[in-house]
Parts: sequence; structure tokens; C-alpha cells
Amino acid sequence: MSDIRRSILWVIFGFSMILLWDRWQIHNGQPATFFPSSTPPKATAPAPAASGTGVPTPTAAATPAASGVPAPAAAPVVRQRHTVRTDVFELTFDSEGGSLVGARLLKHAAETGKALQKTFTPLELLTTEGGRTYVAQTGLIGQGGLPTHKTPMRLVEPAGTGPIALADGQDRLVLRFESEPQGGVVLSKTYTLRRHSYLIDVQHEVRNVGDAPVQARVYQQLVRDGLKAGSETPFYSTFTGPAVYSEAAKYQKVEFANIDKGKIDIQRQAPDGYVAMVQHYFTSAWLMPAGVERENFVRKVDNLYAVGQIGPNVTVAPGATQTMASQLYVGPQEEKVLEAVAPGLELVKDYGWLTILAKPLYWLLEKIHGLVGNWGWAIVALVVLIKAAFYWLNASAYRSMAKMKAINPRIMEMRERLKNNPQLMQQEMMKLYREEKVNPLGGCFPILIQIPVFIALYWVLLASVEMRNAPWIGWIVDLSSPDPYYVLPIIMALSTLVQTALNPLPPDPLQAKLMWMMPLIFSVMFFFFPAGLVLYWIVNNVLTIAQQAYINHSMGVPLKFNLPRFK
Repeated sequence: MSDIRRSILWVIFGFSMILLWDRWQIHNGQPATFFPSSTPPKATAPAPAASGTGVPTPTAAATPAASGVPAPAAAPVVRQRHTVRTDVFELTFDSEGGSLVGARLLKHAAETGKALQKTFTPLELLTTEGGRTYVAQTGLIGQGGLPTHKTPMRLVEPAGTGPIALADGQDRLVLRFESEPQGGVVLSKTYTLRRHSYLIDVQHEVRNVGDAPVQARVYQQLVRDGLKAGSETPFYSTFTGPAVYSEAAKYQKVEFANIDKGKIDIQRQAPDGYVAMVQHYFTSAWLMPAGVERENFVRKVDNLYAVGQIGPNVTVAPGATQTMASQLYVGPQEEKVLEAVAPGLELVKDYGWLTILAKPLYWLLEKIHGLVGNWGWAIVALVVLIKAAFYWLNASAYRSMAKMKAINPRIMEMRERLKNNPQLMQQEMMKLYREEKVNPLGGCFPILIQIPVFIALYWVLLASVEMRNAPWIGWIVDLSSPDPYYVLPIIMALSTLVQTALNPLPPDPLQAKLMWMMPLIFSVMFFFFPAGLVLYWIVNNVLTIAQQAYINHSMGVPLKFNLPRFK
């Protein structure tokens, strides 16, 4: 049994080292050696032109003909910017196209960890500053040069030139932009902002001021550079890029690297769903009403990436007006909020292939937090509950391990005595297992069954924005950032060493030394992991040691530390 367990551990250790090497290669801008990643290395986005942001003029190959979204004009335009403030937002709108080109989240700090104790700067999600580009744009496509996201527009509501802000006692704020006639059409965009809400209602009014009917389609898109979120490390990575959801195809992510290669596999036509631009903890998404046919697209324009939707074709008679409604979400990936906005929007909080386990774990974690009021203690309580749920399964594994430890001296003696006769040694070992009623695999299978649960919990803690700048005790002021004094990683390393010491030593002295080095090497990763993840592993380790000691004591197997000789 000990050989099998050690073999499994060596496989896990080897695979972990491979993954670590690949992540280190990617972090340093090199291609992965063993598992080529679809996530591109960090690159510098082009600085916005003096005329402002917007999709640069695309080449013919870069613009899918199916999308129909017009290329921006090459000539610069004069424009104004309007700043709007609510209780959760500070938004910047551009008179060029009436586009949303800046969004600061007033409830979320740009700083994390100890830096937050010195200053508070609202997190900037949408921006055109500092060489970054991340904007939300809309416009019309059709014959005759209709207004687009590059068309000059003026702010007609609210009137005046003073600050625009949601006043005390006011629950909503309305902004209305209007274009000059273009192609016989006047396009009006109305943004409705509400208190306590990251969801913006957007209404497009197409007024035909010409003499002939006009056919038009509304498009809406999110455009950003290819830079990754700043909350990642070489040892773990989260998805950044476009995503498309429909009831038929469900949630579809598109890596930036696949867009570069033209490998875009999404549901193009759908009567429901949304398009989104996703990054760690935060997202933006365009949503059309359910039942409205739309065409989804993902494309690259120069060094910027766009994901968007094109609405159905509408015919506007002379003197008539057609209205089309949609919604724009710009904010944190708070699961309950996203679920209330639209079906499937909570999937932008990506748990990977273990979503079916992760969602109930997050639900339970949130309920515990409602009782204890602290996310750190909620993590501790959740791990305790999970260990309690698996208590009898673990007990079975530890009893099997205890029996193996009890007969381990006899096995060692047998190996030494029969080392020149491997076939006879194997037969004698199997006979010993039958006599002592020991299952060599009895300690492995119960533990392997639990691995998906703890991996799912890992992703819950990694993906939850609630952990960001959430304090635990004392020096742990941010569960999403590494421990600034490395106390938790050191405790993690020590607890792992204790677990190793409780297991019998391999007969080979070199193998015994390597088995002791493995937890030390593995623990290096935890110096770069968020404190919340390290905390959960520490609690799990401590409970495992306690249960293993209790089982050994109840079976009369002495608990001793097995230390190798390093001389």
C-alpha cells in the first residue's frame, strides 16, 4: 500500500512540476513547453489615438463580412467627454458615438492587500487611459451611411454644463445623446442609471427624417486590448477575453489567441443570451431582450478585440421612429446579482469543469458568511463541514493506513529477506494482506473520491470577488492577496511536513529524502497563492492530521514521526 501511495504522490508531484514550469514559461512571455496555452502572453496595447478610442480601421481580413459592423472613420473628430456619478459608478461618456469609455467602480478599490490601508482609488474597469483600451460602443448598420459609434453626438439630457450626478433621494438618472441627421436618420441613445445597480438600461431610437423608408440594425459591442487582469501570478491563471452565451450553445469562451488564429467557434444566430468581456472578478456584458433575434460576433481589429451583437433588421418609414431596448452590465462578478440580471450571466464567474460541484459549495460558503460575518471564518467553517461530511469515508482510509503501518515492519523485513526473489516476495506480501485483512488500496480510493470537491472549493475561492480585500484576522487584510508576512504559507509547509512524517518511510534512503523534499518544493507555490486559498489548505491539513491521529490511537497503532537521515 505504501508503494502505491508513494507512486500516486510522485505522479501528482511530477505533474505539478510540469504545470509550474509551463506557467513560469507563459509568465515570462515564452510558449508553454508541455501544454501549449491558448492564453497569449502579456502584450502592450497600443495607446489610443488623439481622436479617442474606438476600433481602429480594420483590414479586410480582420473584419468578418457577416458582422456588418462599420469600420471607423480614419479622420479625427472633435468631441467632448461627460462624467456621470452614481453611488456605485463614475462613468465617462464620449460624445463621439455616445459611447461609454470609462467606468470606475466606487465600491471596489484598485489597490489590494496592505496598499488599501494607505489609500483608496476606485477600480477602473472601462478605460482609455494609460495605454489601455476597454470601451462599450453601439451604432447602426445599413445602407446610406447611418450613425455609428464614430458619429458625433450631443448630450441633450440632462441640459446644462454642470456636474452630472445621482442626487440624494434620486433613484435613477437619465442621459440622452442625439446625433445630427446622417443617411436620413437621427439616432438617439438613452442611458438609464439606477441607485445600487451596475446594470444600465440602454434605449436606441431610430428616427427617419428623410423621404424614403430606411432599414437599419442596431449593433452593440465591447472592445478591449489583450492585457490580462493584474491579479494573476505565474502559478495560477484565470480567463480573460470574450464570451458568448445562448440557451442552445450555453457558455462559450473565446481565447484571445484563438481570435488571432481565426479559430472562433460561437453560436452566431440566437434568439436569446448575451455577449461579455470577462476578466478576473469583473465583467461587462451586452444583453438584448429574450426573443429578439441577434447575430453574435467576435473579431480582432488591429490589436484590439471585440465581441458584440447585431439586432434584427427594422424598417423605419419616413417620419416614423423605431425603438430598440437593451441592457449593459459593468461590474463585479457577484453571483446572486448576475443570476438576477439574466439567465446564464452568472457563468462569467468561471469555475471550469467542476461548476456542478462549485456552485453548491459557493452557496454554502455564502450562507455561512451570513452567519459569521467574516469570509475567513466562513472558509474555516466550510472546510470543517466538508471534512465532517467525509468523516466516515476518511475514517475508512485512515484505518486502512493504520493497518498498513502496523504490518509495515513485517513488510520491511520481508523485503530485506526476499529482495533477491521478487516473485516470492510478492506472493508472501499478498498472503500477509489476506491474513491481516488489509486492502492495499483501501487508503487511496476514499481520498481520491474527495479530490474533485476540494478542487472545486479551490476554484470557488479563486473566482469569488467577495474575497477581494476581505479581511480575516490581524495581518490578513485581503484574502485574495498573498500573505504579506508569509505566516500562512510557512504554517502550510509545516503542516504538510507533519503529514509526511506520520507516514512510514520508504525502504530506499534516497527515496525517503525525496519524499521529504516534495512537500517543501510544493509549498513554494503557496507563497504566491491568495491567503484565502492557503487558509483552506491549512485547515484541511490540520483536520486530516487530527483525524489520522485519532484513528491510529483508537486502533492501538502508536503515532510517531518518521524522519529520514539526511547524512
